[in-house]
Amino acid sequence: MEKIPGLARSHPNIAALLLGAASAFGFQPLHLWPLGLAAMGAFGWLAFHSPSWKRALLAGWLFGVAHFTVTDNWIATAFTYQAEMPAILGWAAVPLLALYLAVWPAFATCAAWLIARRANLLVFALAFGAMWIAAEWLRSWVFSGYSWGPFSMMMLGPWDRPGFAALLPYAGSYALSGITVALAVALVWLGQAKRFVGIGLVCFVVAMVYFPAGKGRDGSLPLTLVQPNLRQDEIDDASKFEEQFQRIAGLSRAEGPQSRRLVLWPESGIPDYLRDGYPQRYYTQMTAAGDPAFARARVGQAIGPDSLLLTGVVDLEIGMVDGREKAVGAYNTVTSVDPQGRLGERYAKAHLVPYGEYLPMRGLLEPLGLSRLVAGTIDFIPGPGPQSQDLGDYGRAGMQICYEIVFSGEVVDRANRPDYIFNPSNDGWFGLWGPPQHLAQARMRAAEEGLPVLRSTTTGISAVIDARGVVREHIGRNVAGRIDTLVPPPHTATPFARLGHWLTLLWGVALLALSLVAIRRMEGYRGEDT
Repeated sequence: MEKIPGLARSHPNIAALLLGAASAFGFQPLHLWPLGLAAMGAFGWLAFHSPSWKRALLAGWLFGVAHFTVTDNWIATAFTYQAEMPAILGWAAVPLLALYLAVWPAFATCAAWLIARRANLLVFALAFGAMWIAAEWLRSWVFSGYSWGPFSMMMLGPWDRPGFAALLPYAGSYALSGITVALAVALVWLGQAKRFVGIGLVCFVVAMVYFPAGKGRDGSLPLTLVQPNLRQDEIDDASKFEEQFQRIAGLSRAEGPQSRRLVLWPESGIPDYLRDGYPQRYYTQMTAAGDPAFARARVGQAIGPDSLLLTGVVDLEIGMVDGREKAVGAYNTVTSVDPQGRLGERYAKAHLVPYGEYLPMRGLLEPLGLSRLVAGTIDFIPGPGPQSQDLGDYGRAGMQICYEIVFSGEVVDRANRPDYIFNPSNDGWFGLWGPPQHLAQARMRAAEEGLPVLRSTTTGISAVIDARGVVREHIGRNVAGRIDTLVPPPHTATPFARLGHWLTLLWGVALLALSLVAIRRMEGYRGEDT
């Protein structure tokens, strides 16, 4: 223990970098959350003892650079699946993104230091928690937002138990992050003060929330969830489209007598354009079937009678360019298909991935040689936001495609609450670290909203998550398979589902108020002493 303060005193910048990297090991897939908490607690001690606000700001920024570089290392893998830019650029893109994302821990650290610099470490812990809430909330929407990896993600329990996700219905992800940060720093204060009873009580509470969650209630809607294992390096290969369709169709057929059944296919799960009205060359060159009517009919045949399919599919926006009909945009969508091959209402993805589904500042960046990571040259068009679709006997479905599920408080149409959230995804881009982190954040949305989340992915991890954030069943990475089960029932609307980020900000205000009250009391005691 003596070596850590010694390093912090002699080389605080190196210490901040090391602690930032160590804190990221608390996230999935390593999920060494005690290490993550300890690293945050030690960083809080380091930040509080900064000699000036500028040093506190720098410490927070260095912590963030290392933290986000490790957390987001999966982004580099995405560059290996495209031919337009060198793959090595991915290893530069990750730390470059971290240079920006680190602004938010820097803000939280500096603001907490300014508030609590004349107090003690416990007061700093409260102020730091409050400012961390504000920082994560701002990070989720400023410049379109990037909310991947809230600090609270490490506090999820194993798949069969919610862990601290049990608090998500009453706080939300960003508020729970602030509470976690405050707890980590407060534990260091307790240790310094030798308040071992307090440390023991905190450890007991942590142990309690990691007890098994129990089976949970069963639903009544039969479900077949498919993971076809479509490898990312083959998914856009037209010579493999037919084999890919036959694989996913074969995994979807009803087994034995079946009444109504919901069937789920992933994002990028079907290569065909299903809608009419496009120039024939798009159907011929870029799909398996070559004809939208035939494509729809065989999809309906694959799922069989009394079934309804929800699948990811790409739709085109056709316009006139130089006197010729041409695709001028695309939509990443979910649509329903019935046994007769009829299409239902579509949902278009609203939260698009920068550099993945569109190229920001295209006029400036394209001449520099930058391009999208997803195949094709046209940008995707954003949809209107969360929507619920009434599917009759198949329930009210909320849709969140891939990356959208990470945005806390933005996944449900609050005026038309669904029975479940369908989250089709293509996680084949995301290397070893991305898929388990993506699943963790889907679990957080389930617990926050009190709604089951059904994840069908191309390569894994696919899962059925109940309204507590507990994984009922799953299919691992890089295997083809299916889950036949019942859709878990929803819970009543949680406090977070009703209040959204008003609840997040309320928690931030509460922690800030506690820190200010503590400061006033300490100043009062000093006044009495003089």
